[in-house]
Amino acid sequence: MTAGEVLVIGGTGDARQVCQQLDAAGVPYTLSVATPTGQQLAGNIQGRVRCGRLEADEMAAWLQENNTRWVIDASHPYAEIVSRNIAAACAQAQVLLSRYQRPEQMPELTHPLLFYVATLEEACATAQALGERILLTTGSKDLPRWRAGLAGKTLLARVLPVAEVIAQCTELGFGVGDIFALCGPFSAEFNAAFYRQYRVEVMITKASGAEGGYVEKIAPALEANIPCIVIARPQPVVTGEELLNGQDAFAMRLQRWLAAQ
Repeated sequence: MTAGEVLVIGGTGDARQVCQQLDAAGVPYTLSVATPTGQQLAGNIQGRVRCGRLEADEMAAWLQENNTRWVIDASHPYAEIVSRNIAAACAQAQVLLSRYQRPEQMPELTHPLLFYVATLEEACATAQALGERILLTTGSKDLPRWRAGLAGKTLLARVLPVAEVIAQCTELGFGVGDIFALCGPFSAEFNAAFYRQYRVEVMITKASGAEGGYVEKIAPALEANIPCIVIARPQPVVTGEELLNGQDAFAMRLQRWLAAQ
């Protein structure tokens, strides 16, 4: 078996854990990440790592060239466009696709200050009446949309400590007191102190699960009577038995795949 026959996609901790299971099973594979940051997060995995974004047609060509037989989409739960491109490429190349789905935390939680929304635009509309100092813990990709949707508000951007991300924040008008370049996840105690220190009035996040420190963000905010807005996950492109909810589900799917070889 060659490294190209199994392709894991994702620059996340989830992808790294999937790779570690493949390492333990002695399965050669390639991990595909979009950025050097994702490459760093891969750590000391045993598989081959390729770095760089691929459009659907480019990915389909890669799959065919490498005789890929199984693709595992372990990209971020909110990387909807990436997942759709992966699905299109696998359909074109006729390759088996599994989607690793990071488990959600406390999806049934209700609270008077907890607001679930479907889109970024709905989050902006909800936040308008809740406060002036708004902490964004949703990553850097959509900062221009947050700027446009929450014009006039004081936005605090908690982002990865990557030079190009900090430069993007600066270009969008975030000042030195508005940019917090930190690599999470963080403890509940850290977040509670952060909310107090920077006078957070509203916190916006995503249902990012344990990997994203979801509970540790939500719980101290609600305890401090800070409204929380949670953007729901997009519906997964993959359904049925190839939608793998958690590492245990992936372990079982890996065993079935190995048994069929």
